[in-house]
Amino acid sequence: MKFEERLCDRDAWSIGDGCSAARVLDLLSTKTVFLVVRECFYGTTRFDDFVARVGASAPAVSRALKQLKAAGVVAPVVYREPGSRARDEYRLTEAGEDLLPVFLSLMQWGDKYLQEGRPPLSFVEAGTGRPIRVRVTADSAPETVCDDIEIRPNPAWRRG
Repeated sequence: MKFEERLCDRDAWSIGDGCSAARVLDLLSTKTVFLVVRECFYGTTRFDDFVARVGASAPAVSRALKQLKAAGVVAPVVYREPGSRARDEYRLTEAGEDLLPVFLSLMQWGDKYLQEGRPPLSFVEAGTGRPIRVRVTADSAPETVCDDIEIRPNPAWRRG
């Protein structure tokens, strides 16, 4: 990347707290928060399921959900099972859905550089089976949305 000429003197300007990357890292500041977002993409909605699937304590998952709710990434939706009190499920908002490229980019990078052999899951276009890839581009092609992605196990994957 190159800076526009008036930004080349790095000592003449600063974005300080205005850095969007820093703000995203503040939001997704813990592994638990990020894994709760992952689970939302995987279809998890209920608190006890988040606790079981993320592998974190109930208080840690509760803090993560509160943080994501305050940021507008998830929204509670009330449900009631027969004979039980009303409870909340958590669903991604539009802002949460817009984290899809961030999530997939990190997964794609980890698949390439941190996995020995094949990763455990593949993300493919549901209609065609073509692998989903995240790329930086100036292209104006339409975005693929969550509902257009199918997650498949990699049969050759072996737990390390």
